[in-house]
Amino acid sequence: MDQKPATIKEIAKRLNVSVSTVSRALHNHPSIGLRTKTQVQKLAEELNYEPNQAAISFKQGKTYTIGVLLPNFREEFFSIAINGIEDVCANNNYTVLIGQSHDDTEREKKIIETMRKHRVDGILASVATTSSDYSHFEQLNKYKIPVVFFDRVPALEDAYTVSCSLKSSSTEMVDWLVQNGHKRIGFIKGTEGLDASQERLEGYLEGLKKNNIKPENTLIAQTNLTHSENEAAMQRLLSLKKRPTAVIAFNDYVALDVIKYTRAQGLKINKDIVFVSYANLPITSYLDEPLLVSVEQFPYEQAEKATEMLIKLINSKSQADEKIEGKVVLESKLIVHESFK
Repeated sequence: MDQKPATIKEIAKRLNVSVSTVSRALHNHPSIGLRTKTQVQKLAEELNYEPNQAAISFKQGKTYTIGVLLPNFREEFFSIAINGIEDVCANNNYTVLIGQSHDDTEREKKIIETMRKHRVDGILASVATTSSDYSHFEQLNKYKIPVVFFDRVPALEDAYTVSCSLKSSSTEMVDWLVQNGHKRIGFIKGTEGLDASQERLEGYLEGLKKNNIKPENTLIAQTNLTHSENEAAMQRLLSLKKRPTAVIAFNDYVALDVIKYTRAQGLKINKDIVFVSYANLPITSYLDEPLLVSVEQFPYEQAEKATEMLIKLINSKSQADEKIEGKVVLESKLIVHESFK
C-alpha cells in the first residue's frame, strides 16, 4: 500500500522537536541550526512530506485559484480565450476553475455563487446575453473577490474591463460594402446592455452616414444569439419588399446560422446576397462560400490582458498603492479575405 504523505506534526514527533521548529526548518529559516534543518528536511523527504495547501492558503489568504465564467466553450472564440487565460495563470502559479453559462442568467448566478464558495481569489467573466442586472457580480465586493470582464462586458462605469473597439471597424465594413456596390445593407445586432452590441450599431450607422445612405429601421434586426432567433432575424430581412444585398452579422456563429437559412431559401451566397461578420474565427475559412470580410477581435490577447489585470487586482490587497488601469480597449482590425481583395 502506498504511504500517505506525512504531516509536520508527525515529523516533529519523530524528531522530538516542536511543530514550529519543523515548519521553520522546512522553510530554511535562519533561526534553525544546520544540523536540525538537515535532519528535518531529510526525514520529510523519506516520509514523502507535502505542504498542506489548504493550510498555506488559509495563512496567506489566497487559494491561487481563478474562476472563469464563459458563455459557451463550443465557440471557438472562447476556446482561444481559454488558452490566453491558462498561459498567464500557469506563469503565475494559479489554477483555473471554469464554468459556462450557456447564455442563461440564472445559471450564471449559480456558477458565480459556487465559485465564491470555493474561495476563488478572483473571477474573469464574459457575461451572458440574457443578463441585464449585474448585482450578482457586484455582491462579490463584499467578499473582496475582484472581477474582470472581457469581450462581452457590461455597461458599468466602475467595472474592470478588457474589450475590443468595434465602432471604427464597423464603419470600415460599411465602407467596404459600399465600395463593392452595396447600398442596402442589413444589420443583425445583439442584445441590449452589452457595450459590444452598441458599438457595432454605432459604427454601422456612422458608416451609412459617411456614405450618404439613409438608415432604415427595417434593415436592422435583433437576435439574442440563439439558433432560432438568428434565423428569425434573417427571415425578417429576407421578407422585406426590397431585401438587402449585404448583411452584417453580429458574429461568426450568427453568420453561420443565417447563411444556412438563406441558402435554404434558394438564394446563392455571395451572389444574391453577401455576408460579413465579426470575430474572424478560423472555422469560417472552411465554408464553401466564405465570409468576404471579418473583424478580428483578438480573443487570446483580450483574455491575456484580462487575466493579467485580475492578478494585479488580487495582489493589490497587499499593494494598495499600485495603480491598475480599469478599462483596456484593444483596436479591432478589418480583415478582407485574400480572394476578395
